[in-house]
Amino acid sequence: MSICQALSNTMPNTSDLFDQQRADWQADPQAAFDAWLAQQQFRASSADVYRAQWGNFLEWLRAKRTTLQTVQRPVIEQFVSQLDIRRPQRMRYLRLIERVLDHVREIETAPTNPARFIAQDGDSAWRHARDNEPTGFLTHDERALLVGHLYAPIGTLPTGQRWRERRDRALVATFLGAGVKTGEAAELTIDCYAAGAPYVTVDANNPLLVRQARLAPFAVELLDNWISERRTVGLAGDLLFPAAPSGRSMHKATMLRAIDAVVAASGMAASRVARASPQTLRNTYAAELFEDGTDPERVGQWLGFQQMISVHRLHRAWQEWMGEQIRERDLARATDATDIIDDPENSHL
Repeated sequence: MSICQALSNTMPNTSDLFDQQRADWQADPQAAFDAWLAQQQFRASSADVYRAQWGNFLEWLRAKRTTLQTVQRPVIEQFVSQLDIRRPQRMRYLRLIERVLDHVREIETAPTNPARFIAQDGDSAWRHARDNEPTGFLTHDERALLVGHLYAPIGTLPTGQRWRERRDRALVATFLGAGVKTGEAAELTIDCYAAGAPYVTVDANNPLLVRQARLAPFAVELLDNWISERRTVGLAGDLLFPAAPSGRSMHKATMLRAIDAVVAASGMAASRVARASPQTLRNTYAAELFEDGTDPERVGQWLGFQQMISVHRLHRAWQEWMGEQIRERDLARATDATDIIDDPENSHL
């Protein structure tokens, strides 16, 4: 036997490999995807996201009674268009589908990839989504509900729950009443605030970036109450908002859960579609100052913006949001007036 014949007998047949891969994608496209994903050398966190996205796409294919081998452009375009996410995220979905179908269609020796046509079509329906979510603010009624809850009696709670409730309310007050960011709130120390002071000092690694953020009057009392509670319980460390009696810092996810719980307890969430995030509270802090006539550049200093274009952009977003609020209010009033006129009991009008 020649060396060439020996090598041909030991090396796998390319056609056999493709046949096996073709059978794998047909029999179990999720398992085949996992095998393909393992070869891409993605980070574990990215792989988890891709796996979830692929699972959603496969569910859509099953609902549409089609397969990877037979799926056509309209089905893929409908899938991407119905995703309730921003346009860049839709693009990530589409790129993943395109990449996998490149692999599958290569095995199938199919000439076209329908996902690629959709990605390249500038008028495709999936593009009709915002690049970013609109800047969010709380309405006057929502803010009043939230502040009212922050002042509501806590009631009888075990010590561990009581100090955490005080902390969470003071934390929300710091976002809504001082406009700090999540990372800044996690690093605030008890030295950053003096009892009764109308401001909180936000430290930074660069001394030139240290700032004093104006505190809304409602937030001062809530912070005073929290610091008193913190001292009484004897929490360790010097962080203003510790996660535990040991004094360790709060993780961002813990902060978000705390804010969600306070918002839910206020009753405000029932009237909102969008989440009241720390950024929403920070935006609302700025909105209150804009409405009071505070100079935008002064607001920008309190928010810690390094470039004034950022605060002017926020100011324009607030103006647009206010205009939309007024239009919705006027429309609601006009609708109510029409309903009164159309009521059979008011036929004499």
